[in-house]
Amino acid sequence: MANSKRQLFLKRRLRVRNKLRKVNAGRVRLSVHRSNKNIFVQLIDDVQGVTLASASSMEKDLGVVGKNNIDAATKVGSAIAERAKKAGVTEAYFDRGGFLFHGKVKALADAAREGGLKI
Repeated sequence: MANSKRQLFLKRRLRVRNKLRKVNAGRVRLSVHRSNKNIFVQLIDDVQGVTLASASSMEKDLGVVGKNNIDAATKVGSAIAERAKKAGVTEAYFDRGGFLFHGKVKALADAAREGGLKI
């Protein structure tokens, strides 16, 4: 029987996270989640199990509330890069979850790189 889209997504997400755990050298993880209406990103320290910084398109000061497009992803990416600097993080692993690395996810990563975060 064929797998559903959700099952394939979950398998892909686990494959990406397990690979990151193997190569993790004490770096934090930049985790991305994309819903139908918003995009969210977190800087997570897996050793201590804490979130160091986060940003989302739901924040009013970014001016893209309720939008999930490439423009919103770019603003969220630059916001997380700025907050990473404040938290003292210069480099992180990019955890795309089960999402493909194109479109909004790629725009977020590129904006974070331009903001000074080494991914």
